[in-house]
This record gives sequence, structure tokens and C-alpha cells, in this order.
Amino acid sequence: MNTLRVGVIGCGSIARKRHLPEYEANEQVEIVAVCDLLPERVQETAEQYGAASYTDYEELLKNPDIDAVSVCLPNYLHAPVTIAALNAGKHVLCEKPMATSKEEAEAMNKAAQESGKTLMIAHNQRFVASHQKAKQLIDNGDLGKIYSFRTTFGHPGPEQWSIDGRNSWFFDKERAFIGAMGDLGVHKTDLMRYLLGEITEVGSFIDTSAKENTEVDDNAVCILKTEKGVIGTLAASWSYVSGGDNSTIIYGEKGILRLEDDPNYSLVAQYKTGETVNYELERIQSNDKGGQTKSHVIDHFTDAVLNGKTPLITGEEGMKSLDVILAAIESNETKQIVKVGVSEGKALTHQ
Repeated sequence: MNTLRVGVIGCGSIARKRHLPEYEANEQVEIVAVCDLLPERVQETAEQYGAASYTDYEELLKNPDIDAVSVCLPNYLHAPVTIAALNAGKHVLCEKPMATSKEEAEAMNKAAQESGKTLMIAHNQRFVASHQKAKQLIDNGDLGKIYSFRTTFGHPGPEQWSIDGRNSWFFDKERAFIGAMGDLGVHKTDLMRYLLGEITEVGSFIDTSAKENTEVDDNAVCILKTEKGVIGTLAASWSYVSGGDNSTIIYGEKGILRLEDDPNYSLVAQYKTGETVNYELERIQSNDKGGQTKSHVIDHFTDAVLNGKTPLITGEEGMKSLDVILAAIESNETKQIVKVGVSEGKALTHQ
């Protein structure tokens, strides 16, 4: 297979601002079809990309000309649509968080295994240049023993990002199940796992304080502990009203790494010796600056499928990052420290 023929299910902002433009920019991809419940929206998108239009994803999955699909839907639909696509013989790139419960995530991974098709979760933080360089420095021992970290992902909220504004599914608990923690926090759990290893324990405070007329969370602060004993904090918020913060600081025996924390340099290494190294790398993109059109997620997924490679963020990896979020929710409810992977995930289970 030299060309990946794709269908995109869901024509909201994440499809329009990332998946579709990045597929179009990849010379090895042909956009065959798009799907959305809203006829006007899907027709407009189909015309823009010269693709077939569907309002029923099950009909799209019957199309034999489609090799792979992107699932760009509200959180509660990630699992059923992904499983249906895998069972239909399609490779799947699913948006995050991959599911709304551990049971759903396990069912997705089982479907991928049984179908023999690729399942990748669209976490983009691992592909950011500063994050990849930081991993290299950490793995090489440049920081020595890692002591602590703090990581933050916050912005004013999905109102400006989502195609439906304040009426978006992001604010509907029945469809989203979780707010800032699922939208932003899961990105950072995936990043910290990538940089520092598995997270084993979580304590958290999760609240709704900035947004009105919604039951989903908009502010969360978590304390995380890794299997190597590194402790740190994670903040996820929809209340940073003057702009976004997507920074991470890692504190080690020999120095400090500042990722996306400096206005001029995407990575700054400050060593115990007094030496400072400023890295001029490709900056992380944000939603308020034209979308995330260089996430590298689409290119990585395309390469994995066409060349039979295992993607960096498999379904199993996506589930491990989801497990941290489930543990955080349980910690907030029980007011106890929760061991990751042990959580029943009741807070995210559809009733």
C-alpha cells in the first residue's frame, strides 16, 4: 500500500483544524470520505476536500475504498465508533481521551488485537520538539536523578476553539463525561509518562469554578508519583482567561529543564554548574494561533499504517494515560490517594 485512503468521522474543530489539513498535506494520503450528523456541515467539508459525504458513520465504514478512519467525536462515542471501525477492517486514529472508562478502553484494545488493525490515540505532546529533546537529555543522564516536576495545560476554555462555541458537547456531561481533565490533563499525563515513566499514585482536587451551567470540571490540580519515586504536580484548567500555559519544568540532580516555559526558547536547560543552554526548536502550537497544523500526529499514524510500524501511542499507551485520569477522579471523590490502574473508574462510566 503506497497511499492511505482515509475517512474522517466528525467534522468539528479538531477535524477541521488538525486532521483534515494534515491529511491533505501528506502526499501519501487520499481523503476519501467525511461524516457528520449535520448535513450542511458535512457537505461543506466534503466539497472542500473533494470527498464523499456521510451522515451515518456505519455507512461510511461499509465503503471498501477506505483503509483508515479518524474518530473526531465527543468522548462518549470514541469507544463504540472505534470498535465498529476496527471490526469493519479499518485502521483507527482516535482522539483523546480514548474512552470514558477502563472497560471501554480494554474493549477497544481487544478489537484492535482481534482485527489486526492499527489503533493509535491522538496524543500530540510526545511529538513536540522540546519534549523529544527533553526525553533525550533525561535518558542520557544529563539531569542525573530526577527529583520533581510540575506540568500545566490551561487556556480560557473550549468556547473559542469548538465549532459550536458555548453550546459545544465539551460542556455536556452526558457526552463529555469529563472537562478540563479529559481535554487537557490527559495530554499531560501522557507526556509525563513518556518523559519520566509510569505514574503509580495520584491525589487530586477537581472542581467546577469558572464555567456556569455545566457539571464538567474546569479546574484540576493533581499530585503524581512515578514508579521511580518522582513526585510532581499537574494542573489542567479552562480558567486561564488571558491566554494559555502549556509548560513543564523538570527538576533534577544536575539541573532543571524548562519546556515551553520561556517566551524565546522552547527548551531551556539550567545546570547546577551555572551553565544555561537555550534550545531554538520548533515551538509548540496552540489553538489560538491558527490551530495545530503541525502536530505530527497524522504523519506518524500514516507512516505506521503504510509501513507496518507500531505507533508511539498505541491503544495500550492511551489506556495507561486514561488510567491516571480515572485515578485522579476517584481521588477527588474519595479524598484519598489512589493507585493508578486499581481505580474502578465509576466516575466516567455511562449510566
